[in-house]
Amino acid sequence: MSTGIITNGYSVPDIPAALWQRLPEADDVLHESAQANYEAQHVLATAGSQAAIQILPKLLLSPCKVAMYAEHAKNWLAQGHEVYYFDHEPDAQLLEHSAVLLLCNPNNPTGQFYEPETLLKWHAQLAQEDDWLVLDYAFMDCTPEYSLAKYSQLPHLIILLPLGKFFGLAGARVRFVLAEKSVLNALEYSLEPWPIASPARFIAIQALQDITWQTSTRISLVQQSARLNALLSQYGLRPNASTALFQWLPHCSAQAIHESLASQGIWIRYFADWNALRFGLPPQHGWARLETPLLALS
Repeated sequence: MSTGIITNGYSVPDIPAALWQRLPEADDVLHESAQANYEAQHVLATAGSQAAIQILPKLLLSPCKVAMYAEHAKNWLAQGHEVYYFDHEPDAQLLEHSAVLLLCNPNNPTGQFYEPETLLKWHAQLAQEDDWLVLDYAFMDCTPEYSLAKYSQLPHLIILLPLGKFFGLAGARVRFVLAEKSVLNALEYSLEPWPIASPARFIAIQALQDITWQTSTRISLVQQSARLNALLSQYGLRPNASTALFQWLPHCSAQAIHESLASQGIWIRYFADWNALRFGLPPQHGWARLETPLLALS
């Protein structure tokens, strides 16, 4: 229960044998499928999150001031950028003095959502000074109504969207970068040839085009999230915030709770800096197994 990845992910279809026998072909419909799914004008597929995360600090600017909520810092610092952190949302002074604002929405691990109107306002302020807004949408597929994907062609806006969490396809290592065409061209030039294997491209296309599965899964995830919230609250562990894929629980005894559950084979994420826990969804057969140790904790 530590990953925040859907427990009953997209069912991988049979992969044509020919795909194992040739290099990836760029003339499949991977990019077109992503454009339609996200309502984006331009997309670029990369080999998972790290490919884009590692290249962007080199690509965007010479060393500058970058404001972010704790994630991604390692790669920006490695390229000589100054990194500034904030707890909930950037204030006016931080926005004014930052060349890049990098946000996870919904935020990992706190579950905080930023409204589209707020993000568009911040983007306009940043773009006016030739600064950048970068959005990591690792958990956004569950709540597309919050997404700015349809605005991703705007200058100085970059959006990162993976298949790992919502589709349960982390092993396929497919992430999409949404931005204006010139940014994607520069990013593609920096990537190694054939970054995504043919079978992974095939699976991604099927998942992106399966709108029926996506719709039913969003409904199911909301129900499971509410069930987990109610279960934790029943035993005195009331979450502070939540998404469809995880519950965020600051608690004075967070470490002890983590260790107690771990001793019984239930692994959740413990965040020492916040003294908090992140509970992902249990598998379908795991609800009763989770409830037993929760009862002992209450």
